[in-house]
Amino acid sequence: MAFLAKIALFGMAVATTAVPAYVFAAERHVTPDSDLSLQRVIDEAFAGDRIELAPGTYRGRLVIDKPIVLEGQRGAIILGDGKGSVVTVSAPDATVRGLEIRGSGFELSGLDSGIFVSQSATGAVIEDNIITGNLNGIYLHGAAGSIALRNRIKGIAGGRMSEAGNGVSLWNAPGAKIIENDISFGKDGISTNASKRNLFKDNRFRDLRFAIHYMYTNDSEITGNISEGNLVGYAIMFSSRLTITDNVSDGDRDHGLLLNFANGSTISRNKVIGRLQASDRWVMGGARSETSDMPGIEAGSLGGEATRLGPEKCVFIYNANRNVLEDNLFENCAVGIHFTAGSEGNEIVGNAFIGNRDQVKYVGSRYLDWSKNGRGNYWSDNPSFDLNGDGIGDSPYRPNDIVDTVLWTAPQAKILTTSPAVQIIRWAQAQFPSLLPGGVIDSKPLMAPPFGKDATK
Repeated sequence: MAFLAKIALFGMAVATTAVPAYVFAAERHVTPDSDLSLQRVIDEAFAGDRIELAPGTYRGRLVIDKPIVLEGQRGAIILGDGKGSVVTVSAPDATVRGLEIRGSGFELSGLDSGIFVSQSATGAVIEDNIITGNLNGIYLHGAAGSIALRNRIKGIAGGRMSEAGNGVSLWNAPGAKIIENDISFGKDGISTNASKRNLFKDNRFRDLRFAIHYMYTNDSEITGNISEGNLVGYAIMFSSRLTITDNVSDGDRDHGLLLNFANGSTISRNKVIGRLQASDRWVMGGARSETSDMPGIEAGSLGGEATRLGPEKCVFIYNANRNVLEDNLFENCAVGIHFTAGSEGNEIVGNAFIGNRDQVKYVGSRYLDWSKNGRGNYWSDNPSFDLNGDGIGDSPYRPNDIVDTVLWTAPQAKILTTSPAVQIIRWAQAQFPSLLPGGVIDSKPLMAPPFGKDATK
């Protein structure tokens, strides 16, 4: 009997140790006046525990080194001491939710952040937080599969953009997702470097340098984001095989979409919309006021002030190859598309270029036909007829002539654009197309925007 009892006890011990610790997870409720510090509560928690913070202020520079949930009731604040990161997450599958987080350090080299998620914190979730006035809002530093969801991030509002951090910084975090965040002020909204298989979806950006800044990040998706009043909407650099769809750039200053050494990507159903903007946006550079609607613009400064059309370029393609730009809207920019620096093998089809001051800027001697399989693009200034009603213009569209080429290479020549000599040259080119220089031609221009009556809304 004693032998059987020992076997039974041994079996119970094995069964107990086989049960995951998460089964015994507890809920711990903490108030600001608790005897134990919040860090001590975290240290004493077990994997799977949920720590809920009552409204009030808690001392920061916390380290979460086990898979727990740290969650705040409305009004729960984690306040750092101005050094390092306010919260550091180093455990996989940990969650930080519903907190207001302030008070990081300001050392760019130290990666100081509101919430710093380290490489070991795979699958960490950072959601529904208010992250204000930190150098970087959230830093996903090698945390594969981590998620930043529905956070409201407001960076440093004053000073130079180059001295600020980013709303969300991402480095080498394969599979990380950044979804439905509202990001303003600081340097870039989302800045990613040396990563892959990432998803940036349904985020909103304003008062930043770049809304989204891609560097050496491949096989990823950017979809459903909105950039308003930033210097550049979407800056895609040294990255390949991206899917960029259904994004909006509204009233950005320099470029709506910038492709620089971006290759093999699909860019479709995006909208870049230009606006008249106060000229001091360009004079003030990266400096701006916390109360501004756009970087460098005090509220109400448009009334009676000098204005300038921005973005300067709806889309700028620089040494970018084998991309497909299809079914995008580029409207009311100084230049619809600037295409340069030996970009090869790009398909530009089914887009709508509406009301841009210059639809195309291309300085080159090659002929580029921006149509495919009997379908080109829509150009709002195309005077062509469609006598057979097939939706395709009866004559090719040529956005540029010799005079345009001269003006791009010698801008001072603009004073001659209304002279009789220039008018004669343009008339001669219209009568004798063989005089036209090499450049962009759309042999099958569309007679209506390809996405219907609501294209410009």
